[in-house]
Amino acid sequence: MKKSSRFNGGVRGHPFFLTISVITITVIFVWGWDTTPKITIQLPSKQQFHVGTTITPHASNDLEEQHLLPDPKPVSSPPSLDSESNKGNNCNYAVGKWVPDNGTRPIYSGVDCKKWLSPMANCRLMKRTDFSYEGFRWKPDNCDVPEFDNEDFLNRMKNKTIVFMGDSLGRQQYQSLMCMATGGSRLDSDVEDVGEEYDLVKPRHAFLPGGSAYRFGRTNTTILFYWSVSLCKLEALNSSDPENGYSAMHLDRPEKFLTQYLHKIDVLVLNTKHHWGQAKLDRNKWFLYLNGTPINKKKLSVANARNIAVTNVINWLNLQLPQHPGLKVFFRTLSPRHFANGDWDTGGRCDSTIPLESGNQVFPWNVSEDSPVVEAAKGTGVKVLDITGFSKLRDEAHVSRFRSKIVLKYDCLHWCLPGIPDEWNKILYAQI
Repeated sequence: MKKSSRFNGGVRGHPFFLTISVITITVIFVWGWDTTPKITIQLPSKQQFHVGTTITPHASNDLEEQHLLPDPKPVSSPPSLDSESNKGNNCNYAVGKWVPDNGTRPIYSGVDCKKWLSPMANCRLMKRTDFSYEGFRWKPDNCDVPEFDNEDFLNRMKNKTIVFMGDSLGRQQYQSLMCMATGGSRLDSDVEDVGEEYDLVKPRHAFLPGGSAYRFGRTNTTILFYWSVSLCKLEALNSSDPENGYSAMHLDRPEKFLTQYLHKIDVLVLNTKHHWGQAKLDRNKWFLYLNGTPINKKKLSVANARNIAVTNVINWLNLQLPQHPGLKVFFRTLSPRHFANGDWDTGGRCDSTIPLESGNQVFPWNVSEDSPVVEAAKGTGVKVLDITGFSKLRDEAHVSRFRSKIVLKYDCLHWCLPGIPDEWNKILYAQI
């Protein structure tokens, strides 16, 4: 019997077979597509970014508010607020909000703690009558920060030394911690002056000593402040008259105190900012040096000189960390000024006594305004203590016009104590 032409391999059979095959494959493909979840690409929102102290820097070093966007690094899902990854050192302490807290604030009494506070910052002993600035605490987002417990702090720091090195704002943070650690004077009898061990004596003609150090006897805990406004090595250019002559400020050499006593330090907190101005350098008779030679000030701005100094001291400390495995180093960002309509010597003022008039919250995209510190610390073992953003919201908490019986000038740089530096120390406490 002759086979049917639709089954033979002739010209008429191939098109029909190909047509049936294409239809079958198309049906299977469409059915598979409809039963498979579609793949979509969703751009991460700002809340999904990993935001820490490593942020995109901005070119300006001034205090005008900048909206800093972090690098877009999406995560698969927002972390749980209760997860362990958001606690301790994984927290971004700089992002959060100020919240009212009249139960735990102030942490200590300015009246009881006058032994440790400078009279020019102890606003409870001035003619200031409003103290609403004391009734707030900083609450970081996405993590829990323990309230300061002086007994716990001293036990953590048993047989250890914590050093603050920097300018007058560093001294304020040191004084704050002394009040917090003593419980506002309750443990004063347990504290011994050990400044001589670190050669901390008041220089001749100095208004304040170059530093101070006190030790808590029960736990052998030492808290020390060393005055170094630039963190750079200063070298007298006239050895016959070192006190009254000119000095070289070596941007690439660390302060001598660091090289001499680093082996005795367990926690180091650095800061430098407000003395980086040409007028102050001229007043102090300091000349900028790099690689052992003077720098023409027309070729290097003071702002860039500060950046060089910050980078060099951070890099130097990072190289020392392997030889000091127990050492923790923090670099605190700049403390904001709030002078309006002038500067400290040109009629600048800060009259507000109303807390948080400009807002109470710091968002991930406008955290730090001290990009030289943030950038220099990237990839090192030095941690950034970023306090600039949330401190900037507290213009009412400065000493202001209350620092003397006769109002001469406003102090819109230093803070009333108790006050904002206590919150800096609470964040520091959470990390040590």
